[in-house]
Amino acid sequence: MKVVLQNLTKKFPGRGKEKKDVIAVNNFNFEIPDGTLVGLLGPSGCGKSTTLNLLSGLQTPTEGKIFFGEDDVTHLPAENRGIGLVFQNYALYPHLTVEQNIMFPLQNLKGDKKLTKAAMQEKALEAAKMVQIDGLMDRKPAELSGGQQQRVAIARALVKMPNLLLLDEPLSNLDARLRLQTREEIRRIQRETGITTVFVTHDQEEAMSISDMIVVMKDGVINQIGKPQEVYDEPINLFVAKFLGTPSINVFTGKIAGGKLYIGEDAVMDVPNVSDRDVYVGIRPEGFVLSESGAFTCDLVGVEVMGRDISVISKNAASEGESIRSIISSENVVDTSKKTVRFDIKPNKLFVFDKETEERIEF
Repeated sequence: MKVVLQNLTKKFPGRGKEKKDVIAVNNFNFEIPDGTLVGLLGPSGCGKSTTLNLLSGLQTPTEGKIFFGEDDVTHLPAENRGIGLVFQNYALYPHLTVEQNIMFPLQNLKGDKKLTKAAMQEKALEAAKMVQIDGLMDRKPAELSGGQQQRVAIARALVKMPNLLLLDEPLSNLDARLRLQTREEIRRIQRETGITTVFVTHDQEEAMSISDMIVVMKDGVINQIGKPQEVYDEPINLFVAKFLGTPSINVFTGKIAGGKLYIGEDAVMDVPNVSDRDVYVGIRPEGFVLSESGAFTCDLVGVEVMGRDISVISKNAASEGESIRSIISSENVVDTSKKTVRFDIKPNKLFVFDKETEERIEF
C-alpha cells in the first residue's frame, strides 16, 4: 500500500513561563511507495517516533494529511487503519503464552472478519513460522530471550497481515549479535510479505543495511531522502555527512583559494570554478591513500590492525575532531618510526561544505 504524507506538522504545547510550542514534525512531505521498507533515521528528538505515531493514529497531526492509498486517514482511529505496530519494549502480555500473544489482535475482530478459534490458531502458527518461533508456542514471555520476545512482537503485528507495518526502534534492547540477526529477519519477512514498512532507528548502520530508502531527519525537518548508498555517497549537507558512516566522517576547517582546496597549509585538491571562501571539508575514512609524496600531511598517533584493513590514527590542527581515522588496506606498510604520515585523497570520498550554511558545494 502506498502511503502519502502531505505537509504533516505536529506541535506540542509549551511548558513553563514562555510556553513556546515545540514543533516535533515540521511540514513533512513524503510518498512511501507500495511494498518498500523505509528507514526514518535521525538523532534522539528529531521527530521520527512522532512521525510513526502520526502514521499509526496514536497522535493527531496539527496540520497536514495522511493518505493510505487513495484514502484520507488523517483522523481515522488507530484500530481502523489496518496497521501493525512493534514497540521498542516488546509490550507482550506476561500472563499469556506465545500463541495467545500472537492471537490477541485476531480476537478483537468483529462482524464478517471474526474468526473461529481454530482459524486464529492456524494464522498464529503461520505468523510464528514466519519469524521462526513456532516451537515456542506454549511458553510465556518470561521464559524467552530478548530476541525471541521481539520475534513474538513481530509475529503479533504480522498475524492480521496489516496494510502498513511500523517498527519503533525494535532492536535497541538486543545485544550486538541479536541485533544483526533480527534485522536480517525483518528484511527477509518484509520481502516475503511485501508489506509496506516504516522502520524508525537512530542507528544509521541498521537503517542503511535493510532499507530501500532512508529519510534523514533533524529537528522535525527532512534533510535528505534517497537510497542508502546514494545518501552516503552524495550527502546534501554537513549534518547528513556526519550522521552516516561508521567510523564517522573526518571533518576539517579549510578554504578555497585560487581554484584550490586547502586544509591548513596543504593544497589537497583542485576545485575549479568555485569562488574563494571558507569551508568545511569532510573526508570519509576510506578516502585516504597512503603515499610518501601525498598532498595531505598529518601527525602520526598510531596504527590499529583490523585484519583485512589498517586504521591509521593521526592528528591535524585543522581537524574538528580530536583525531583522524583513515582506513587503508592491510597490504600497506605504515612506518611508525616517523612522526608524520602523508595521504592523497580520493576525490569521490571528499565533500566540501559552505562554512556559513553547511550546505554541500558541488565541484
